[in-house]
Amino acid sequence: MNTMDPRPLYARAAAQIASLIATVRPERLESPTPCAEFDVRLLLSHMVGGTRRIAVIGAGGDGLALPPFADGVPDDGWSAAYDEARDRVRAGWADDARLDAPVRVPWGEVPGRIALAGYVMEAVTHTWDLSEALGRPLELDPEPAEFALMIAERVLPDEGREDPELPFGAVVPAPEGADAYGRLAAWTGRRPLVTA
Repeated sequence: MNTMDPRPLYARAAAQIASLIATVRPERLESPTPCAEFDVRLLLSHMVGGTRRIAVIGAGGDGLALPPFADGVPDDGWSAAYDEARDRVRAGWADDARLDAPVRVPWGEVPGRIALAGYVMEAVTHTWDLSEALGRPLELDPEPAEFALMIAERVLPDEGREDPELPFGAVVPAPEGADAYGRLAAWTGRRPLVTA
């Protein structure tokens, strides 16, 4: 963990998110997601907001001063808002020195590479959420999910998730034959949507 460079996997995860967001039709914005408190619109808002945060952190700023949601994005503006935020991530994290610089993230002060790895985990988890909500419109790249699952298993204990401030539920059983996305979703306490 202390020598990894999560930037290439973050870039792959972000490109995949951009492709997934491009499939969102306006009539799906109020659809439920595996995150019970989020519909698709609020999930997109959180994905853009989180991406803006890690961009500011990468550039040396206080990302926690930004809200975790993006307000004011029009329904037809999610792709543009996300693309702008991920371009800022690329620029903010371009300097290799940022990987070892101490940064502040919601879970504490850590080296930049650890912070960005955590945001890979968040991005990939929300990729699964959005993909499930949209009926799995794209084949997902397994490598970011395998990395995110490794991070989740290291940083999220399988017990003691009763804290209501923790954005992850108790581990649930992964479906038989689940891919890395399904296993990550299960580790973070998510269940596939039940469709009638």
